[in-house]
Amino acid sequence: MAMSAGGGGNVKAEPNVTPMIDVMLVLLIIFMVVAPALLAGFNATPPQGQNLKAHPTNDETDQTLGIDKDGKYYLNKQPIRYEDIQPRLTQIFQNRTEDRILYVKADKNLDYSKVLDALDIAAKSGVAMTGMISDQRPGTSSVVEGDNPTPATPGGKP
Repeated sequence: MAMSAGGGGNVKAEPNVTPMIDVMLVLLIIFMVVAPALLAGFNATPPQGQNLKAHPTNDETDQTLGIDKDGKYYLNKQPIRYEDIQPRLTQIFQNRTEDRILYVKADKNLDYSKVLDALDIAAKSGVAMTGMISDQRPGTSSVVEGDNPTPATPGGKP
């Protein structure tokens, strides 16, 4: 900002916005890094298979128990402590007369005993059937007649 050496008497009031822009850029970068982690739910790479049927998705009634690669548990993409899984599942399934299905999505590199523990807790909580979620092997499709094959896409995500 230049100052004139004359007696013109014109005063210019210009705000210095540089610090505000710096703060906004830092906040933008923070939100760009944090937002995908918040929206992702949990990170688990399920095993891949072939001849997979797409399971029906009804977000209101479907319950999904996830186990990430670190062995942390998630119920419907919300973190849950191991001790709270059975009471929460019992609460969800105790009054249901049908659709007592729990989908389990676990990381493929996870120790299988963690998955067995989750299945055991589900059975004790009133779950009638558990379904394991897996991804279609990339570049393949179901060869079984009557299946509604899950389309294989790059990265194995339908």
